[in-house]
Amino acid sequence: MAEGTLWYKNAIFYELYVRAFKDGNQDGHGDIPGLIEKLDYIQNLGIDCIWILPTFPSPLIDDGYDVADYRGVHPDFGTLEDFKTLVKEIHQRGMKIIIDLVLNHTSDQHPWFQESLKSRDNQYRNYYVWNDSNKKYPLARVIFNDSLESNWTWDGHTKQYYWHRFYPQQPDLNYDNPSVREEMLDVVKFWLELGIDGFRADAVPYLYEREGTNCDNLPETHEYLKGIRSFMDTHYPNRVMLVEANQWPEDVLPYFGDGDEAHMAFHFPIMPRIYMALKKADRSPMEEILERTPPIPENCQWCIFLRNHDELTLEMVTVDERNWMWEQYAPEPRMRLNLGIRRRLAPLLNNERRKIQLLNSILFTLPGSPIIYYGDEIGMGDNIWLHDRNGVRTPMQWTDGENAGFSSAPQEQLYSPVINSPNFNPRKVNAEDQVADPDSLFNYIKKLIQIRKDTPVLVSGKFEWAELLDENLSIAAYWRKDAHSAVLAIHNLSGKRHPIQVEIPSQFTDSPVDLLTGEPSALQNHILELSIAPYQINWFLFT
Repeated sequence: MAEGTLWYKNAIFYELYVRAFKDGNQDGHGDIPGLIEKLDYIQNLGIDCIWILPTFPSPLIDDGYDVADYRGVHPDFGTLEDFKTLVKEIHQRGMKIIIDLVLNHTSDQHPWFQESLKSRDNQYRNYYVWNDSNKKYPLARVIFNDSLESNWTWDGHTKQYYWHRFYPQQPDLNYDNPSVREEMLDVVKFWLELGIDGFRADAVPYLYEREGTNCDNLPETHEYLKGIRSFMDTHYPNRVMLVEANQWPEDVLPYFGDGDEAHMAFHFPIMPRIYMALKKADRSPMEEILERTPPIPENCQWCIFLRNHDELTLEMVTVDERNWMWEQYAPEPRMRLNLGIRRRLAPLLNNERRKIQLLNSILFTLPGSPIIYYGDEIGMGDNIWLHDRNGVRTPMQWTDGENAGFSSAPQEQLYSPVINSPNFNPRKVNAEDQVADPDSLFNYIKKLIQIRKDTPVLVSGKFEWAELLDENLSIAAYWRKDAHSAVLAIHNLSGKRHPIQVEIPSQFTDSPVDLLTGEPSALQNHILELSIAPYQINWFLFT
């Protein structure tokens, strides 16, 4: 991977849940030593940077996003020494690591909150947001709206309510308190000192509260994040801050500042529209949201993904679009969660290989740094009957053996059951078989990653939609161009064959080569004429 201050713009990210990845001490929980065992697998796929979900001490009410100690490691996952070894082993392989930084809230088991519960005049009381009434900030939406009615919870001992944007076990920190701001900056310093390459900053829109607002994206939030960025740039250059702000593109833009706030931000709204475009066999949803996406500072980058550890969020769509997506992709009520869908990539696409390949092709050719969610590279399934979002956080399937090679602990000791459905059980889906099979999904995605690395225009080239001589919305064809070369990425979103003609810019006179097959295609009078099979993809290189 190219080094330098903009390394994150070229990087392929891999998101994993340590608890779900590999059990090193055979107690039924994945852990850091287990992850270290499997770093060669991740490197083999072509990954540049690993993003791990929280490994802090935690009651695990929300899988570690309820932090009880910001400077430690949960005993199920290992020790701080194990973590230091992990960082060293990742760096030795030429990869990088970012961790989750949970800025917005702590666990209710955190010593700060436990102190704040003792009395109204406790020194830690002001570390959290307390009020006599639960009517304050009425414009702030309730994020977990299918399980909570309010952002306030009553404390019977001190006779006040405390504020939380997520579960009641996750009280929000009070960023109006200078001590909180300083404490969290110290947390940033602690982990950067251990050698990590940056943070994925969780739930950043909600740091501050102001009456008369929806308490999202407030100016004070940006001011604080800029302070973190300045601290990182000054003391820890070349580290990265990736922010999670599930907002419309124009509302995410301020998180980049003038290139002096977040280095990266997730592009949430493009994700559901990729699924919409596929199901409708119509690229328009993608076109509309990309048209709505403003330019960002040169040193900044979008992060794009198909799936992650949460539900497939449908917050950034209209009500009608959400209902349509539920109808198409989550027909059973159990598949729905909050404002989203609790399913993995392969089940969403009925385990149809051509569709899985097509969506991955879009992931690797759109502007932005792609993130792969662990297990999606082998087409893992899900379990919608597990609580909350746990169905997409099941044990990684390494082999077709006991417990999918994840752990040799007795089955009942596993933190979560292994997927056992007919199409997705470990006999059908496992990493060992796929690594060995040149025609597997794993090796197909590995190939896409390698081609992307070998073709710089796919990373940095200007994006524009291709002109089809006969308009055909079923074809998503677009360019990535720079001064010297271009790639034309073509995706047939439909189950039908389509003849297409694409007008090729006059500076390109040689026959293009399809990077995916190595086959050339002839040009006639600057027209590329093709017959595109159902769900076919092509990456034509022009030089």
